[in-house]
Amino acid sequence: MEHRRLGASGPRVSAIALGTVSLGVDYGIRAPGDSGLPEDEAARGVLREARRLGVSLFDTAPAYGASEALLGSSLGGDAEAIFATKVSIPKGADGEPLTGVQLRDAVRGSVDRSRATLGRERLDAVQIHNATVPLIETGELAAILRELRDEHRVGLVGASVYTEAEALAAIASGAFQVVQVAYNLLDRRMAARVFPAAVRAGVGVLVRSAYLKGALTEKAEHLPPELAPLKAAVEALLRATGCDYAALPRLAVRYCLAAEGVSSVLIGARTADELALAVAASREVPLSPLLLSAIESVRVEDERLLNPAAWPVP
Repeated sequence: MEHRRLGASGPRVSAIALGTVSLGVDYGIRAPGDSGLPEDEAARGVLREARRLGVSLFDTAPAYGASEALLGSSLGGDAEAIFATKVSIPKGADGEPLTGVQLRDAVRGSVDRSRATLGRERLDAVQIHNATVPLIETGELAAILRELRDEHRVGLVGASVYTEAEALAAIASGAFQVVQVAYNLLDRRMAARVFPAAVRAGVGVLVRSAYLKGALTEKAEHLPPELAPLKAAVEALLRATGCDYAALPRLAVRYCLAAEGVSSVLIGARTADELALAVAASREVPLSPLLLSAIESVRVEDERLLNPAAWPVP
């Protein structure tokens, strides 16, 4: 397994990381014969197999159901396994983000609960979940995480974001050592400005949504009618690249790994076979300039199709 530096100040991490949302909550496109959420022991088996395959980085969050607990019970005692978790933006009864003492108590409480659940005195990385530009620019939540870093409860401070503006704000702030962004064969918005800015600033980049919630796998054949334009884009991609559905996940992994500045690509595998496919793809030869050009000839104009949270279906 190839390892890359997670930014200028972070550890070396496996180029393929395991994103654990689909081990803790039922996530992804529904397809005939789909197993849905795995049983706990099956999920633990995937986590242990990931380590056997050389995966060292595991991304989780309190919002991912049983994900943290499964990770802690499986690999909490493995000092070589690197855990990146998150803290949600705490909000009051009025729905507005907390500030001051209430914010500090909520963030510290979240981090301490994650430490206990994951079985770690120190969390390797803690990312603000769905960080917004105003929250990044205010800097209060990041400052609390830096306090925890100074206390050796947190290693790297990061931000998980959706938009280019949020990613650029996080990098420009100087408060974060890691940013997590969506990037894939169809969603290339971060390539032009975000990745170069991260390289210049020494900020590590974690890529999620490599499979676009399953749309860049064989499950694309089962996209609902409401997402017909997305399915059409996938089919155009297949024609342009001469690829078929079975080979699409391998192409997706290779494309993400080829982007300059990417430290690790999160794969939301629910089975050992899915994970093994991604690891094998990471060992294939780099994509040719001709194939890269073919990929980039296919564009999705409606950005709502690139964000599964905006899809008109569950």
